[in-house]
Amino acid sequence: MKICICGKGGSGKTTIVTLMADAFGKHGKSVTVLDSDESNSGLFWMLGFEKAPLPLMESLGGKRKVQEKMIAGFSRGQGEPEMAIWEGGALSMASLPSQYVVQREGLALITVGKIYQALEGCACPMGVVAREFLKKVELGPDEVLLVDMDAGIEHFGRGIEASVDAVVCVVEPSLESVSLAHKMKELTGSVGAAFQGAVLNKVTSLAQEASLSEKLQSLNVPILGTIYHHEQIVASCLEGKALDPGQAGLEMERIVRTHFLGDPP
Repeated sequence: MKICICGKGGSGKTTIVTLMADAFGKHGKSVTVLDSDESNSGLFWMLGFEKAPLPLMESLGGKRKVQEKMIAGFSRGQGEPEMAIWEGGALSMASLPSQYVVQREGLALITVGKIYQALEGCACPMGVVAREFLKKVELGPDEVLLVDMDAGIEHFGRGIEASVDAVVCVVEPSLESVSLAHKMKELTGSVGAAFQGAVLNKVTSLAQEASLSEKLQSLNVPILGTIYHHEQIVASCLEGKALDPGQAGLEMERIVRTHFLGDPP
């Protein structure tokens, strides 16, 4: 199962990915997280790893080499979603060289690439690498791939979601986040993927949850569940420590059981 986690900047996508990885792992799934956010560098420590793996971009010769392949594709009249820059056939998690993945106890992390310096250029090559990796990678029946997407909706234009099984949108308490969830639902349908629904995040009260739910329901956006505001999550993020799921973990387990594993709530 391949699941994309999307949302506006600051909505808590990385936190939701981390909680979801933990929940799937507790149900016996082998979980791989694909870090496709070129600006957020903290996912590895949130998952409890000491360092991030080398980016997949490097396995293809680096950003400049990928850009050259993209330019060649444009010269042939190809659009970005149709380009093929990854040679060979299907991929499996086991076939990835060890330097491009860090793993422990049924959990693995892969990263596409990051923006490291000023004047480096756009993140387009990262999007192309992520799209093609998701298209080529094949999973076993007990494997789950979670994708921490970059903020906003630009990735839909690259067709990244076309090769996943479900799209989840993280919604924080703001009208902008609600509106973006509606737009993401529409875009998901246009690329042929399944919009699973929205996870409400950083909710501080039942009244706030009710207000968010009402707004989303008026836009026909399904609601998967709620992750409330928890000080221990804030503390972990502030200190740069592995996320301690605590009560938030129980809230996420309920979402995973109900909407992804088919168990009763």
